[in-house]
Amino acid sequence: MKITIFGREPAAWLYALQALLAFAVTVPALGISAEMSAWIMTIANGLMAALVAVLTRPFVVSALTGAVQTVLTGLIAFGLPMTEQQVGAAVAALSVILGLILRPNVSPVEESGH
Repeated sequence: MKITIFGREPAAWLYALQALLAFAVTVPALGISAEMSAWIMTIANGLMAALVAVLTRPFVVSALTGAVQTVLTGLIAFGLPMTEQQVGAAVAALSVILGLILRPNVSPVEESGH
């Protein structure tokens, strides 16, 4: 399955955002620093990774938890009051919860008698 957002692949949207941020950094009146731009891209990459992880089949828990960790790391740069330990615990809890939710819906592949 090909994943698109408004007819474009997620990577195309990320490239467009990166270009807009590169321009925004050059306009002092916008108040966007290079560091802020990097954190925005970190969050955007994490969100796109989460979207792709949710839409991909078979579902891979580690792909979504990695995306969530990336987004949380970016949000902390903007003032989300979480420590590194709290982020680790939240990601671990998400992994366990997803595993519990998904496990009943996953069955092993039967081997063919070749």
